[in-house]
Amino acid sequence: QVQLSESGGGSVQAGGSLRLSCEASGESDQNNCMGWFRQAPGKEREGVANIWRAGDDRFYADSVQGRFTISQDNAKRTVYLQMSALKPEDTGLYYCAATRGSGCSPGFLSRPSLWSYWGQGTQVTVSS
Repeated sequence: QVQLSESGGGSVQAGGSLRLSCEASGESDQNNCMGWFRQAPGKEREGVANIWRAGDDRFYADSVQGRFTISQDNAKRTVYLQMSALKPEDTGLYYCAATRGSGCSPGFLSRPSLWSYWGQGTQVTVSS
């Protein structure tokens, strides 16, 4: 089992920045995929970015490309999401997720069912 714990959410004005962190504990997997999803009230969960822990390949949703950066510190078993130029439509509950098994691809972002482990979420609110 893997436990995921997010932190770093908060409220910010449009154009501002936030950095989210996700620390993993429990069973270790150096080849899996970790990612960030978000869910706004009344909307489906949306994949934001993911990263392959072994190869450092990174993928982004079109809506955040060029504004968000996903990174990792394997020694700390932590994945980060640096969010810049935030917009009100970025508002939502942001979840960290991890797969069980090797590999990672942009297609994983559109298939929440592929992800085995989820954090509790951290709220991001962007005001105009």
